[in-house]
Amino acid sequence: MTTDVVIIGAGPVGLCMAKSLANAGLKVIVIEQQPTSALASPAFDGREIALTHDSALLMQKLGVWDNVHPENIAPLRDARIFNSHSPASLNFDHRDTTQNELGFLISNHLIRKAAFDSVQLSSAITLKTETKISAIQTDTHQAKVILSNGEILHARLIIAADSRFSESRRTMGIAANIHDFGKAMMVCVMEHTIPHEHTAWEWFDDEQTLALLPMSGMRSSVVITLQPNEINHLMQLATEDFNHALSSRFKNRLGAMYLASTRHAYPLVTVYAKRFIAQRFALIGDAAVGMHPVTAHGFNFGLKSIQTLTSEINTALAAGQDIASQSLLIRYEKTHRQQTRPLFIATHAIAKLYSSNHLPAKILRTGALHIANHVKPFKRAVAGLLA
Repeated sequence: MTTDVVIIGAGPVGLCMAKSLANAGLKVIVIEQQPTSALASPAFDGREIALTHDSALLMQKLGVWDNVHPENIAPLRDARIFNSHSPASLNFDHRDTTQNELGFLISNHLIRKAAFDSVQLSSAITLKTETKISAIQTDTHQAKVILSNGEILHARLIIAADSRFSESRRTMGIAANIHDFGKAMMVCVMEHTIPHEHTAWEWFDDEQTLALLPMSGMRSSVVITLQPNEINHLMQLATEDFNHALSSRFKNRLGAMYLASTRHAYPLVTVYAKRFIAQRFALIGDAAVGMHPVTAHGFNFGLKSIQTLTSEINTALAAGQDIASQSLLIRYEKTHRQQTRPLFIATHAIAKLYSSNHLPAKILRTGALHIANHVKPFKRAVAGLLA
C-alpha cells in the first residue's frame, strides 16, 4: 500500500498532524495499537491541558476546537506561584499580555476525542488501529513501514508521534536525554467551596509540589507530586479521608475540597530527543520533547511541531520539491529546537530547584520569587510566552 505520509501514534498530536497534512492535500495513514473504540470514546485520564492562544488558533484551523463544547473550555486568566509556607507569591497577570486570559484549559480526553472526530471527516486519512509495527526502513527515495501482520506501507515520509517513550525513535537509532525525577504525580478533579477566580496556583512545598488548574464552575484539576509510595497511599485512601487529606495539603486555600473524578498516577519523567529527524523520518510531540508537567505546556509544543513541519512541507509542495528532503527536515529540526529548548531547560532547572529540600535551595528560591515578582519585563515575557 502506498501513501504520502505514515504517522505512528494516534494520540492528539498524531491525529492533529494527520488533519494538518490532509488539509495540505496529502494522503495519510495513521498507525495505532489501541482499538478504534478507545480513540472514539477516550476515558478520562485526569490530565488537564493548558493551551496558549496560538494553540487554540491552530486547533480552530484544524477543525478540532469546535468539537469541544464551550462549557468544557475554561479560561486561565492568571497564575500564582508559592514557595513553602511563605504567603508571598510570584504572580502572572493576564493584563501583562494583550489578551483577556493567559490561555485555556481543556481535559486531555476531550482533546483526544475532538481530534478523532475531526479526522473522521477526512477521506484523505486512513486509520489503522490495533496494529503494531515490526520494522521501519528508509532510503534516499522512499520510506517503508512493515506491520506485524506482514503488510508493507510505502511512503515519502514517516512521522513518529508515539509518546515520550517512543519505540519508533528507538527503532531509528535516535537517542534521547531522559530524566526520571524519582517521583510520581497524582491528578484528579476536586470541587471546592471558595472560587478559584480562574487562577492557576502552584505551591513548591516541603517534600511536595501542589498545583491547581481552574476548571469551569467550582472545580479545579489538582496535581500532586510526591514520592511514589506516598502517591500510592493517596490513591488508596477512602474518599472521605482523601477529601480531608487534600484540603489539608492545600491549607484550605479553596475551602473544603471534594473528589469529583477518578484518581490517576503517572511517573515524573522528562524527555528531550538528541535528534528530531532521521532519513525520511521526523519526531513530533512528546516523542521529540516530553515536558515536565509543571507548565502543563507539552501539548502546545506538540502543536508547534505540527505547525513547523507542515509549513515546511507546504513550501516544498508549492515548489514541487520532495516533502521529506534532508534539507527540509534539518530546517524543521532547527526551528523546533529553537522553539522548545529554552523553556525546556528553564522548566527543568526550576523543577529541580523547587523539588530540593536542602537549605541553600530553599533560600535561593525564596529570594528568586521575591526578585522575579518585582521585575516587570521578566513577568511580561513569561506571561507572553504562556499566552
